Amino acid sequence: MPIDIKMPALSPTMEQGTLAKWLVKEGDTVSAGDILAEIETDKATMEFEAVDEGTILSIAIPEGSEDVKVGTVIATLGEEGEEAAAPAPKAKEKPAPKETKAEAQSEPAPAPTPAPASKAAAAPAQKGDRIVASPLARRIAEQKGVDLAAVKGSGPNGRIVKADVEATRPGAPAAEAQAVSRPLTEAVPDFGIPFEDVKLSSMRKVIARRLTESKQQVPHIYLTVDVRLDALLKLRAELNDALTSRGVKLSVNDMLIKALGLALMQVPACNVSFAGDVMRQYKRADISVAVSIPGGLITPIVTDPSAKGLAQISAEIGDLAARAKDGKLQPHEYQGGTASLSNMGMMGIKQFEAVINPPQGMIMAIGAGEKRPWVLEDGQLGVATVMSVTGSFDHRAIDGADGAQLMTAFRELVEKPLGLLA
Repeated sequence: MPIDIKMPALSPTMEQGTLAKWLVKEGDTVSAGDILAEIETDKATMEFEAVDEGTILSIAIPEGSEDVKVGTVIATLGEEGEEAAAPAPKAKEKPAPKETKAEAQSEPAPAPTPAPASKAAAAPAQKGDRIVASPLARRIAEQKGVDLAAVKGSGPNGRIVKADVEATRPGAPAAEAQAVSRPLTEAVPDFGIPFEDVKLSSMRKVIARRLTESKQQVPHIYLTVDVRLDALLKLRAELNDALTSRGVKLSVNDMLIKALGLALMQVPACNVSFAGDVMRQYKRADISVAVSIPGGLITPIVTDPSAKGLAQISAEIGDLAARAKDGKLQPHEYQGGTASLSNMGMMGIKQFEAVINPPQGMIMAIGAGEKRPWVLEDGQLGVATVMSVTGSFDHRAIDGADGAQLMTAFRELVEKPLGLLA
């Protein structure tokens, strides 16, 4: 009997996704492990594999469809020996056989098109207030200043693709300008100021929801220390000189990730998650590293940095960050972690307080290193390179004294960095 292929949950928190692209068509024969489609989640674009073999009898959800709920039937697979010519009904409401025939007879013939007859002809890309366009088309439109509301899509189901945007001239006539400024929400009153409502991406919606929940439900406590960087910068320069022949170049961030991992192992009371009636105590410190990508933020995970060398950490975070920006991370590479590190010092931010990413119990915010007056070891006033570091702690799980102990351990590891090599 036919097998329903359903929208998969590609991560523990996924509730819906965008069926970006079908890699098979009706009538194709597939085997277990074959790639069926590309699915966009809130964090990445992922490939969806077949788990059974057979023939694709029908495709119920066309590519380009957004907000497809997990568990929705997206296609039907026939068992070996079944006829591919008997696809399951694809309409939202299951019609009677006579109605289906009537609909087929009354349906106007499609305009001539070089696409196969089974593909729908191009349709307007706008459905109500929703514009169906590929992520690449959206990026190109933003760069060129093209209004997607005025572009006719040539892709499946009228989806706007790269070629459609590239063929459209930048700028918009008055009618198009009115379409752009049409309010998509009544949440913000119109005060007569020129505006454009931009629909939130799936990633931005999840970020907004999770950060709101974090600030509303997690009592944050903030602890800040000033950390002298001179010894760490000197050691980094010496290590990079020694590692040049191996093509390795350590960053300050690589060393701070290692320091946080070691500090959490030294102060296990901070390597926890609050879980209602229980406290989850982790036996390993996995560090989520905040990486800014187009449309939002993602936190790839460096697993157990306390047990890894600095060169290995550097290679891993470089690979993770590159694939994060390309949307190629697997769920286990960005979901989980026991604590987070967010470094905005490279952007010149002196100090900030980061929002905890539940169920983690803490996040460390790294500020910029800068020359400051400093009382040196001999008691004399001098100049040192100093950065401000702020830890945000879930006060339900972590007491202030334990948080202070972690911040002290982190500072000592940075100021006496040979401990990072032990």
